[in-house]
Amino acid sequence: MSDTGRQSFTDKAGSAMKPDSQKGTMEQTGDYVKGKMDSAASMMQSDSNKSMSQKMGDSMTGDSNALLNDPQESLMDKAKNAMGMGKDESK
Repeated sequence: MSDTGRQSFTDKAGSAMKPDSQKGTMEQTGDYVKGKMDSAASMMQSDSNKSMSQKMGDSMTGDSNALLNDPQESLMDKAKNAMGMGKDESK
């Protein structure tokens, strides 16, 4: 269960599992905006104030405050790339 004011884990997973090629412009834009807002909410909330499930969820999606100084590919992005569903970096 996600913390109050944060995007639910099921919404994040549903968005991540659908390839961008199957999304319309509005859906892609909505996903982008929701993701950025959730990332901002993650950065504004200290790790000490997050529930254990939120900390785990943030680490899976790359929204952990610990990643601010060392940004890395999230586990979700790694899984999407492994299945060929990640963004095409060649564009």
